[in-house]
Amino acid sequence: MSGYETDASKLKVMGHPVRLQILDMLRVGEICVCHIERSLDKRQAYISQQLMTLRDAGLVDSRKDGLQVYYRLVDKQVVDLLNLLIGSPTTERLEVLEGCNCPNCVTVHSTEIE
Repeated sequence: MSGYETDASKLKVMGHPVRLQILDMLRVGEICVCHIERSLDKRQAYISQQLMTLRDAGLVDSRKDGLQVYYRLVDKQVVDLLNLLIGSPTTERLEVLEGCNCPNCVTVHSTEIE
């Protein structure tokens, strides 16, 4: 596949609004699936389908830790493309979501309670 075909393929995968949102979230670092679901207010099956498309395209990868599945960007060119398309990330940290049971949110909530 030529460079143009590879680039066009990446852009095609990125051209879906929810996949674009997921990639934007992943710019700040690794995120578990449950956090993506909660943040986008979409069903797990739908989010998993979008993540599978991104993984099949080689843009993201996953790892499992207990019951949690985490995703991260693996194609650094995606960050450059996102910066051009939608600008720099608006935050450097993962947003803490009320009602989210991922390790990031639970740790912050439990620290606030103490």
